[in-house]
Amino acid sequence: MRIGVYLAHPRPGSFNHALFGCVVDELRARGGEVLAHDLYAEGFSPALGAGETGTVGVADEAPDPQVARHRAEVATLDGLVFVHPNWWGMPPAVLAGWVQRVLVPGVAYKLGTADGEPVGLLRAGRALVLNTSDTPAAREEGEFGDPLERIWTACVLPYTGVTDVRRMVFRTVGDSGAEQRAGWLREARERAAELIDGWRDRGRS
Repeated sequence: MRIGVYLAHPRPGSFNHALFGCVVDELRARGGEVLAHDLYAEGFSPALGAGETGTVGVADEAPDPQVARHRAEVATLDGLVFVHPNWWGMPPAVLAGWVQRVLVPGVAYKLGTADGEPVGLLRAGRALVLNTSDTPAAREEGEFGDPLERIWTACVLPYTGVTDVRRMVFRTVGDSGAEQRAGWLREARERAAELIDGWRDRGRS
């Protein structure tokens, strides 16, 4: 299984970095071919150029070689993992920009007309989203409607053909202790294991 793991957090040593590291380790230990990307450390530029705003047809060749590499790579993946904090109900800008610049028409989906139904093109049928938050679950869901759930499970991943989207939220991180964080890392490893084991089970069916 070839899996892309994408981290979006600017501060080295953050709990997001710990999640990223343990997921990458677990997937590799289970035989996965892991392409790990720390988007901030790599200096991924999230800003769309004027020529990258089309949604119908096939996207033009990426003007940025780094974006071109990510587009070519994502088309080869069997699974996706995203690790990021909840900032204002959104992913950090670097990851939002990655979605907009990499998951483009002709790479991630096909759309014949602006008001038509998309056809997902990604071969990655499974995705895991790991979020951190300092908002209690009841408030996140009751007051804000859990926007990250909608972004990933309704707006982005199904559009590209990913049908099995799993998400886990670790909260509240700001007041968590070492023991709780260690437990969360174990849970993240378990979710990563489920991702790759489920893919193997599907291959045998």
